[in-house]
This record gives sequence, C-alpha cells and structure tokens, in this order.
Amino acid sequence: MSKVRIGIVGLGNMGSGHASQILAGKISRLELTAVADTDPAKLKRVPQVKGFTSADEMIASGLIDAILIATPHYDHTTIGIKALKAGLHVMVEKPISVHRADCERLIAAHTNKKQVFAAMFNQRTDHYYIKIRNLIRSGELGEVRRVNWIITDWFRTEHYYASGGWRATWGGEGGGVLLNQCPHNLDLFQWMFGLPVKLRSHIGFGRYHDIEVDDDVTAYMEFKNGATGVFITSTGEAPGTNRLEITGERGKLVYEKDKITYTRNEQEMTDFSRTTDQAFGRPGTWDVSIPAPSHGGQHNEILQNFADAILDGKALFAPAAEGIHSVELANAMLLSAWTDKEVSLPIDGKKYERLLKAKIAESATKKKKKKVVKVSGDDFAKSFGK
Repeated sequence: MSKVRIGIVGLGNMGSGHASQILAGKISRLELTAVADTDPAKLKRVPQVKGFTSADEMIASGLIDAILIATPHYDHTTIGIKALKAGLHVMVEKPISVHRADCERLIAAHTNKKQVFAAMFNQRTDHYYIKIRNLIRSGELGEVRRVNWIITDWFRTEHYYASGGWRATWGGEGGGVLLNQCPHNLDLFQWMFGLPVKLRSHIGFGRYHDIEVDDDVTAYMEFKNGATGVFITSTGEAPGTNRLEITGERGKLVYEKDKITYTRNEQEMTDFSRTTDQAFGRPGTWDVSIPAPSHGGQHNEILQNFADAILDGKALFAPAAEGIHSVELANAMLLSAWTDKEVSLPIDGKKYERLLKAKIAESATKKKKKKVVKVSGDDFAKSFGK
C-alpha cells in the first residue's frame, strides 16, 4: 500500500476542516476517498468524493482503509467499535468516548494490533507543552510538588449553546466544559503529570448559562507522591486566563501567553529547608526564559503521524488507548460534584454510567427542543459540531 484511503464520518466544522486539508494535499500519502453524514446537505460540502448517509455504508463500501470519526461524542464509541471490527485503521476525535465504561468497550475492540488506532490529541504536537513535559520527565524540575492550571479563556455565549439541540446536554454531549472544551487540557495534564489518586471538585451546572451541564469547575487533586493539583476552568469568564504553574523541588515553571519562565533554585527546596544558617530565607534562584519554536503542526501533524504509522510503522503521538485518562479525569470531577464527595481514581466506570443515564433520563432539555442558530468563528468546541 503506497497511500492510505481514508473516509471521514461527521462533516461538521472539524470533519469538513480535515477533509479540506487532505484534499489540498497537506497530508502526504493520505487520500480522501469517501465521506459520511446523516445530513445529506452536509455531503455537498465535499462533492469530490463518494458520500454516504451512514457510517455503516461507508465502512462496508470497500473504498477506505481507514476512518476518521468526527461525530458527536457518543457516536465515537459505536462507530469506532464497528470500524475496528471491520478491520479498518481508526482515528477518533476527542474525547474518545463520553465515559470510562465506553472507553473500555472501545479500547477492548482493538484486538488486532496491526490496525492503527489513534486519537486526535493535536495539542501533543505543541512545542511549548513538549518542552514542559521534557523538563518534567528529565528530572530538571525535580519531583513535582504542586500543579495549578487556570484555563478560563473558554468564554461562550447563550448564542453558542443554542447552535445545536445536542449541545450542553447530558444526552447530546455527556457534559459541558469538561467534555467539550477541555479534553485537550485534561489530556495534556495527565500526559505531563499522570493521574491523581483522588480528587474533590466543586462544579457549577448552568452557573453562567441556561444549560444543564457544567460551565464552571474547580477541582483539587492529590497524587501518589503527595503532590497536589488544582484545575480551574469555565465558559463564563471574560477575558479569562490560561496559566499553568508547576512547582518542583528545583524551582517553579510558569507557562502563560506563549512564554515559559523557569525560576531555578540553586538547591532543592527540601535540602534548603533542612539548613539552619538562613532559617527565614529561601534558596537563591535565577530566572530562565525557555523558548519554543512554534505550536507545532497540530491537526495536520497528527494526521500525518497516523498515515506514517499505517505505512511505515511509526510510533503514534497519541494512541487512542491513552484517551481513557482524560475522560476519567472529567468523569471523576463530575462524579465528585454529583455525590458531593471526594473520589478515588480509577473510578467505578459502571457507577458513573448509571448516574449519567439517570441524568439523561431526567434531562429537562430532552423534553423541549432548542432553537438552533448558526454560530461563526473558530472554536475548539466545534470539534463536536455537525
């Protein structure tokens, strides 16, 4: 095989965007040969290739070697399982599933390891986050003691939430800011720091908007080594903040506004705290600005990596199996708020699934149809639009 024939299911903003990049030849050795969407009108967005009104038809068509799933969240699991069972290579948009139990079902369907199964965690190509991760993994920061990520520049209007009846509902998306805007942040969080062993969250459900799901989150985490973490996010604050601060034994790193600043201790905090000659002082420090060349190739780099993995056996930047971790973080935060208790990780996936189904059953928006309006402008949340 000299090229990978790929089909895209879901021609919303992200699906259509991926299609245009592939058709423009931006991804070497990746050829778009089919698309699918339940809305026939959306098929007209990509008239260059064969269109199908169902994923099943496209999967069975024989026209594709791989599939890119860019549908609303719940369909990631069902379509992904069907595609894997049909022998296709699979790329799934984030999040890979809505909840842990569905993640486990999807991952379990990947029995043939010759099939490439990847997730669209394009932020893993960002050189700033790669730099930070390398500093942590190399031991340069020393043992991490505290992490604080404030990511509140996700402001959304009522107009945005009215753009689709499935938006901001338990039955449509399975959550709000945690499942829509923050999957990349949660993936990066666990990619850099690992998962906590327990957390406690305080969540506003419809705090700023007329929605039933989460739009304001503050979560406190504890890690196995005793380190702590705070994760704060919201779609109701403007202008908002995106600031990642990491305290390690050897100093403090801050990433904000495309700038990494590292304040390096002359000796580790623990060693310094044991000295008696400067009982009320602190270790000497120096500041270092750490450059990064760019934000990386993002979606196209992930797609190129996907094609290279299929054709050349190249290692994936974002194996889909790792997608369960960001989903579990989101689930744990929601579970803690629902039960008003601290939760331990890994969570009970079956329990979470039961509680989510109960939320769907009692959903007020299930009983009334939202007025759908058009939304324009760039938006990570469009990853899930149709």
